[in-house]
Amino acid sequence: MGASEFTIRQIAVSVVDLHLEAGRAVEPALRKVTAAAVISNPFAGRYEADLTELIDGSPALAELLARRAVAALDGAPVHSYGKAAIVGTAGELEHAAALLHPKFGQPLRDAVGGGTAIIPSAKKRGAAGTAIDVPLHYKDAAFVRSHFDAVEVRVPDAPFPDEIVVVVAVTSGGRPLPRVGGLLAEDAVGEDGLR
Repeated sequence: MGASEFTIRQIAVSVVDLHLEAGRAVEPALRKVTAAAVISNPFAGRYEADLTELIDGSPALAELLARRAVAALDGAPVHSYGKAAIVGTAGELEHAAALLHPKFGQPLRDAVGGGTAIIPSAKKRGAAGTAIDVPLHYKDAAFVRSHFDAVEVRVPDAPFPDEIVVVVAVTSGGRPLPRVGGLLAEDAVGEDGLR
């Protein structure tokens, strides 16, 4: 099953450019992009032991969302990434986990030009309009503190009870004005995904 095989009701792409923080210019502006797909949940309302359909369909969905998100960075290199899913009230958290399976990760890594760090994720169940904070961190080294962040996503009319909202988030940089120490992005080696 590919992304084209999921019934996609809508795709919502959001772009936020931060130009000012604490009265100081953020140069270049920090861009955060989210791409969310609202898809039908084939297992809504029933227990299914085998979630392979969601797992195997996730790479094509990841590729679609990652491509849209990266394109919205307008050529800026990807610094941070994250993923999330909101399952409608007739679904299970495990449905979100199946979609955000490691198979979802490779197309996202390909789209962002690599990425050795684990892709942080969040999942929850909720009604239409439920928001979720997508965790973010530096794509090549998880211990780069300046990039520990999140971006909120909400699709006003989703998910319906039998839907799932699946989200990819990317950024053009870390938090503005970072000053809590730790490993710097420019000092990260990125071989093990940690440092």
